[in-house]
Parts: sequence; C-alpha cells; structure tokens
Amino acid sequence: MPYVKTRDGTDLYVKDWGSGKPVILLHGWPLNADSWDEQAMALADAGFRAIAYDRRGFGRSGQPWSGYDYDTLADDLADVMKEAGADQDATIVGFSMGGGEVARYMSRHGGKGVVAAGLISSVVPYMLRTDDNPDGTPQSTFDQIADGIKEDRPKFFRHTFVPQFYGVGYISHPVSDDVVHWSTGLAMQAGLKPTLACAQAFSHTDFRPDLAAFRVPTLIVHGTGDKTVPIDASARAAAAGITNSQLVEYDGAPHGLNVTHGDRLTQDLLTFLGR
Repeated sequence: MPYVKTRDGTDLYVKDWGSGKPVILLHGWPLNADSWDEQAMALADAGFRAIAYDRRGFGRSGQPWSGYDYDTLADDLADVMKEAGADQDATIVGFSMGGGEVARYMSRHGGKGVVAAGLISSVVPYMLRTDDNPDGTPQSTFDQIADGIKEDRPKFFRHTFVPQFYGVGYISHPVSDDVVHWSTGLAMQAGLKPTLACAQAFSHTDFRPDLAAFRVPTLIVHGTGDKTVPIDASARAAAAGITNSQLVEYDGAPHGLNVTHGDRLTQDLLTFLGR
C-alpha cells in the first residue's frame, strides 16, 4: 500500500494510519478519503488503525468506465479489507454514499470480519421517493443534480451543492469559504463518468432489504437540518430497521456534519468504539 488492486484490476488509493483494531472509513459523494482526515487522525491517536480509501473513480484511485454499482463497490471494500489485513475485528463507517457500501457489504459479504458499523449522514436505506417511500427525494431533484453537473460541473459544486452540503446560506455560515473551495477541489478530482454513475447509484439503490443483515452494534448519526439527505427517509428509517442500532441526531446540523460538528462526531465515534 498505498494502493490496493481490486479483483477487477482497479487501483484504489489507501490511507492507513495508526495501529490497533481497524476502523475503515468510507467517504461521501463527491469527495475522497481526505474528508475523513480529522476523524482518522483522532482514531489513530486513540490507538485505532484508521483506514480510508478513495472510492473507484474518485481522488487518486483509478477511474474505470464501469463498476459504480453497489455490488462492485462492496466488493472493493472487501478487497481493501483483505489486502490491508483488516478483515478481523473491524468497524466499518460510511459517510453519506459510503453508508450504502456498509449496508451492501453486510448483506453481500455477510458482514465478514465486522464487529461494529457506523452510518454517518448516510443515504441508507432508500433515497428515492416512491409510492412505498413517500419521505424520499423526488426524481426531479436528482435530474437537476445531473443537469447541473453536465452543464458546468465546477460552478454546480462551488455555488450550489457544496454550500448546501455544509448549510451555507445568506445568514448561516457554519464553514469558511476556504472549506467550500477545498471541498470543491476534492469533488473535481473525480471523473465525470464516476461522478454521474455514483449519483445514479446512491439515489436509486434500495437498501431496505440489506438492513436485516446488520447483526452488529451500529451507530447512526444524522443532522436534523440535512437538506442533502433528509433525515426521515434515511437515518430514522435505518434506525427503525436495524436491530441493535443507536441513533444520534444533531439538532440543526447539515449534511457535512463531519466538518461543521467535527469535534462532536469524533467524540461520538470514539465513545462508540470504546463501548
């Protein structure tokens, strides 16, 4: 490492900090593993082995044409865990889109080697509004995201998506302009095809059947002010469907609470891991 080659030959960039029981951190769309740095450093300092990697198509990882479905992404997670020797006594924690990889790993790979899980601002269990998922997000919203990316990707991320991600508005400024610029830069490291394909995957994959595969303690953290992944169709539904789960709601927090409420999230993760 720092690269792991997956079963289909894709190179994934891996950051491996510290020593101890492994905690694998899966990043959100459209960022990369750097978005976990604050928590990864704290975990390593606390005696854990923090492993974060760039999802295929993002950051410093390879950008193949295919493989952006959740079955393949869960296989990538399994490959990273195996190659890193982190497939025993592991905790897997997914932020936003990364929560889907956690859920699919638990069902597709039987949760092999996993003793605990975390879903942070996660898309699980189902984002799309349907007749049997009335609290979901309408298709028109996802169409607007795809159109904005295709028309002017830097402008869309810099002025629309990233500000909403952190709850930035005319009055509210929970993060600096520098954080917005930094996050936009991370987003622009991804390829156009992976960016669009992963948006399709996280918005249309139904993880409700995967919930029964969670057989380990699971921490669920979500902001009540999240406009990117609203809490009713995500964290609250996930908590209702996952046995032995603990839901922690951050009052008023936006989607990017790993930054806006970074210290609190770090402490909650450490408390959960020390349970």
